Amino acid sequence: MAELLEFSIDRLPTPVGELQIVADDQGNLRTIDWTEHEARMRLLLDRYYGKGRYTLRPSLDPGGLTAAMRDYFSGNVAVIDTLPVKTTGTPFQRSVWQALRTIPHGTTITYAQLAARIGSPKAIRAAGLANGQNPISIVVPCHRVIGSNGTLTGYGGGLPRKKWLLEHEGAL
Repeated sequence: MAELLEFSIDRLPTPVGELQIVADDQGNLRTIDWTEHEARMRLLLDRYYGKGRYTLRPSLDPGGLTAAMRDYFSGNVAVIDTLPVKTTGTPFQRSVWQALRTIPHGTTITYAQLAARIGSPKAIRAAGLANGQNPISIVVPCHRVIGSNGTLTGYGGGLPRKKWLLEHEGAL
């Protein structure tokens, strides 16, 4: 029988809502989501790690990640590039999520460009779906992907937050 995974969870008030930060004992981010989307976050955790196969214990600043996210919201947007993440997901999803981390802050790309970056230029919709299933919001910067016509589309935290994050990073 597989070992029960133990994750730490902390909360961080931000200018655009409260974040939940989930980390493993090695200090890797496992998920970040907005507090009002806790049910969605738990569904993703269940999907990726198995229902009843993990615990969430409250913890102050697990692995220094809460402090790093506080720095991000205080203006040090480059800090998220240094944070360790660990995800599950399919190989395709992981390739999309890795490609997201290569988008420099202050810039955006389209879904077509994202698909091209992973070597699957015709898989635009699949790349978009994987982008939307990203469990580590902000740090794996799915908000930096926009529509081909330059419009802000598809952010699980809501378009007003996406706009705020892009403005905060200097992309808008």
